[in-house]
Amino acid sequence: MTEPLTLVDAHMHLWDLGRIRYPWLTPPLPVGITGDVSPIARNYLLDDYLCDAEEGAVRALKVVHVEAGANPADALAETRWLQELADARGFPQAIVAHAELEKPDAAALLERHREHRNVRGIRQILNWHPDPAKTYTPRDLLADEAWQAGFARLARHELSFDLQIYPAQMSAAARLAARHPNTPLILNHTGMPLEKDPAGLAAWRSGMRLLAAQPNVAVKISGLAMLDWRWSTESLRPFVLETLEIFGAARTMLGSNFPVDRLFGTYGQFIAAYAQILGGASAAERADLFARTAERIYRI
Repeated sequence: MTEPLTLVDAHMHLWDLGRIRYPWLTPPLPVGITGDVSPIARNYLLDDYLCDAEEGAVRALKVVHVEAGANPADALAETRWLQELADARGFPQAIVAHAELEKPDAAALLERHREHRNVRGIRQILNWHPDPAKTYTPRDLLADEAWQAGFARLARHELSFDLQIYPAQMSAAARLAARHPNTPLILNHTGMPLEKDPAGLAAWRSGMRLLAAQPNVAVKISGLAMLDWRWSTESLRPFVLETLEIFGAARTMLGSNFPVDRLFGTYGQFIAAYAQILGGASAAERADLFARTAERIYRI
């Protein structure tokens, strides 16, 4: 019998809809870049996640839980719930909490999050696009002075920042990283190559190189199916390999993005595709990609 593949999953989510409010999972369900989310608009708890991984012949050795789009007023409640779960079950080993960094209460919220021993970082989704169907935010927060002041507080709390943006925002994000060399930034979802025409792909490659030029920026290979609903191993291949080439294995990690990517395939299908694409990597590179990079950057 083949041994399960061992993974430190750098990007996953859990939610308990009876405990915490998630507007994007509550009717009327919005339609965004992921399409119809009704199949995942139900509780997704630790045992559900572990079952998905086990069915995919993957042993999730450790996981990084990334804030799951809760109502901002419930951000601390989400962290508290996850820490209680970690204390009882050992998972998640790292928590990336939510904070609206531009808000006046951001400083106090960061302090409260940091009281929980598994909290390692903050994510506030920053995807801005002029098309209302593609944007996550009403304005580009990277250009907001109040938001930048909030971001500057992360270093004093030794918190990283999970960076979810579109390629058009990458140059501004690279400048942000350069101004804050002591704050680790982890680019989510392979840089979200939204436009796949030649100009769009060129913008993605250029932006990825700008970010990789900053030593405090790392990247997660994850979430590609959100922008490629009928994905195949071959459609993912160029993005995976180019990301690895640009950032190097020591700054690249793998994430399942479950259960969001459950809309487009099984846990095992995604991890098998990544394993096949990365089959030419050295043993040391695979160890970084599947475990060591996430362990080091998230301190787990």
